[in-house]
This record gives sequence, C-alpha cells and structure tokens, in this order.
Amino acid sequence: MKYMIMLYASQREYDLMTGKPTDQPAWSQEDVAAMYKFMESWNQELVETGEFVDARGLTAPVHTRRIHGVKDGVPIVTDGPYAETEEVLAGYTIVECESLDRATEIAARITKSPHPGGEPTGTEYIEVRPIVEGFDDFDVQ
Repeated sequence: MKYMIMLYASQREYDLMTGKPTDQPAWSQEDVAAMYKFMESWNQELVETGEFVDARGLTAPVHTRRIHGVKDGVPIVTDGPYAETEEVLAGYTIVECESLDRATEIAARITKSPHPGGEPTGTEYIEVRPIVEGFDDFDVQ
C-alpha cells in the first residue's frame, strides 16, 4: 500500500532557514546544508529499499492561497500565511511499503534531521496517512 508522509513547518521556520529576522538566530548555510544532506540520504535509503515513490518540498506558507467557500457566487480566496494555524504542509514523501507501522517507522527517522547546533529539536510534526487508490481503501484499518 502507498502512504503519504507529510512534514509540517511554520512560516517562522521558513524564515529561520532563509535568514530572515525572527526572535531566534537564523540557520547558517551549514545548518541548511546538513538538513538537506540528511533528507537526501533518507530519500536514497528509500530508493534502495524500493519503498520510494515520490517526494517534494513546498514553498513557504506566505505563497499560499486558500479557497474556502463561496460568497455571492464568487469563491473566497485568502492569501497565506494564516493566523488560525501556525503549521502548514511543508513537503511530502510517498512510500509504498507493507504496512502503516512500516510507514510510521520510516517517517519517525525524519525527527533525527539536524537543526542549528547539530541536534534535532524534537518538535517535528509529521503525519502518515494511507493513500486511497480505490473504493475499498476508504476504510483502511
């Protein structure tokens, strides 16, 4: 079965990685390179095990538009980021593996990605969900 591993981040985290001022020091180029190297290695391991399907990162939430409802026949469009939610989808990886437990094991390795100072923060937010490929998949246990 295929599973989507969804990685979340906030606009603030994007700002830190791109050197924009916040209340914390920005990531250095070395910090960003270490994170990219970790993710490249993580993806390569999945390619080697045959579990990799696809992966993409997404741009910062500030570039997002949300369409939510219709007013007077016109879609309501709001530019991001959104005050009602801090974390948004930052990227995803699709894997094909034997079980939700295996997909969870794969996703949990992302929490070891380096951050400034060289240590993971432990604040990573990741979701794993089965992908619907047919009607029978709607009730995946």
